[in-house]
Amino acid sequence: MWSHFHHGADIGVRGIGKTLEQAFEEAAVALTAVIAEPSEIRCLETCEVRCEAPDRELLLADWLNALIYEMATRHMLFCRFKVELQGSQLLGSACGEVVDIARHRPAIEVKGATYTELAVHEDRPGEWRAQCVVDV
Repeated sequence: MWSHFHHGADIGVRGIGKTLEQAFEEAAVALTAVIAEPSEIRCLETCEVRCEAPDRELLLADWLNALIYEMATRHMLFCRFKVELQGSQLLGSACGEVVDIARHRPAIEVKGATYTELAVHEDRPGEWRAQCVVDV
C-alpha cells in the first residue's frame, strides 16, 4: 500500500509493507504516482539501482533520489520495484518505460527526496512505514 500526505507546497510519499523492503518498494510507487498514474506505465525495461547509507532513513532518501535520477536521465517512468536490503546497502530494480507525454500525462516534476518528515518505522509487527517529503 502507498499514499501521499499533505505538506505545504511539496508532497509527502509513504510506503507501507509487511517488510521493510516492501515499504521501500511502495514508497517508490508513491513517488511515481506524484508524476503519473502507475497503472498506466508498462514494465518494458528494467534498470538496477544500488545505494548505501548509514541508516534506514538516509537509505530511503538515497533510494528515492536514485530513482528520480534514473527517471530524469533515462526519460522514463517506473511502475514496478524490487528492493533487497543487505545491511547498509540497498540493491534494487525499477521496471518501466520511456515517458509518453500523451499517454502518461505527467503532472509535475519531482526534483528530489528531502529529509523532511523522513521516517522508517515498524509501526507494529509486520507493518513497516517508509516516508518522506519530495520537492516538486
